[in-house]
Amino acid sequence: MTASFTSGKARRAGIALGAVSVGLLVLSACDKPTPLATVTVGTTSVNAEAACRNDGKVLSEEKLTTCLSSVKTSKTIKYSPGSTLRLGVDPDVVEHGDKWIALLDGSPIFGEPISTTYRSFPNADVFATGGQSAAPKSRKINIVQVNEDNKPKSVWGFTLKHDNG
Repeated sequence: MTASFTSGKARRAGIALGAVSVGLLVLSACDKPTPLATVTVGTTSVNAEAACRNDGKVLSEEKLTTCLSSVKTSKTIKYSPGSTLRLGVDPDVVEHGDKWIALLDGSPIFGEPISTTYRSFPNADVFATGGQSAAPKSRKINIVQVNEDNKPKSVWGFTLKHDNG
């Protein structure tokens, strides 16, 4: 009759190895986090995951319209006229030929989509109305990731709130 005796040290090592294996299996099943976009005003920043994303595929026109008009999912940051507005995206956003564009209340802030991860607008006055009406209390900024054909793939939403003080 043969009896197998295992030391307590070997048993603990086996249990630890099993726990690590289960942990790695659980982590491999997790979704990859979506890239972030960031809006910075002065020394204050807010970042957000994409409000709309179609797993790397192009968004439908209906989905894009819904994403651009959805204010409740946007992060808010205070903005004083004349401040420097900085917009940024994770490097993942511009990989594989993709670019991004920023929209202020649905209108492009700059001409062509860009492939860099950062854009700065010194002394911007995003609340200027040209003297035609009272300045709005808030403005919506969307960052839209587009593919090489300028078709939308992801949308991030932010709200600039007028800082009156």
